[in-house]
Amino acid sequence: MLLPRYQHKLIEAGCDEAGRGCLAGPVFAAAVILPEDFDHALLNDSKQVSEQIRYELRIEIEQRALAYAVASVDNVEIDAINILNASFLAMHRAIEKLTVKPQFLIIDGNRFNKYKKTPHHCIVEGDAKYFSIAAASILAKTYRDDYMKQIALEHPEYDWHNNKGYATVKHRETVLKIGFTPYHRRTFRVTDPQLEMEL
Repeated sequence: MLLPRYQHKLIEAGCDEAGRGCLAGPVFAAAVILPEDFDHALLNDSKQVSEQIRYELRIEIEQRALAYAVASVDNVEIDAINILNASFLAMHRAIEKLTVKPQFLIIDGNRFNKYKKTPHHCIVEGDAKYFSIAAASILAKTYRDDYMKQIALEHPEYDWHNNKGYATVKHRETVLKIGFTPYHRRTFRVTDPQLEMEL
């Protein structure tokens, strides 16, 4: 059962990211401030619900949230500052765009770079514990998927419309065969799927 808030004194925003483990594309993050009494039977960690449900939830989150924002950090920036810092930067950019200023942040995961002077609390698997983090995970995931489907039209051979940039066998085989695109993260290691087969 997800909870509406971590604390009840301050305006609270939940934050999460999507695309950290991908070989290509940006990392996206979202920040969401929900009403105090928010409840939803289907809202959960984006990995726990189907693609169709994610997009249905996105509409409802955007209609019901007091404020929400989505931001990204591209592959060039990721290579320059590393994926962990890029994830934090994407969250900072999302928080910055909120039309309601949060007084407290709850972050999915166990680490975060402090945003200005705003207090925060990191929650491992927070997207399965708090509605606002779950909502942020839904927005980050769907906006990133939309972006990957768009750039998949430029490079259909990498199968991004299906794998969304994650290191599937087909994606890695294509990189090893024809190389990187301008959207690939050059600092990420691409292993040969054949080397992982049991002899």
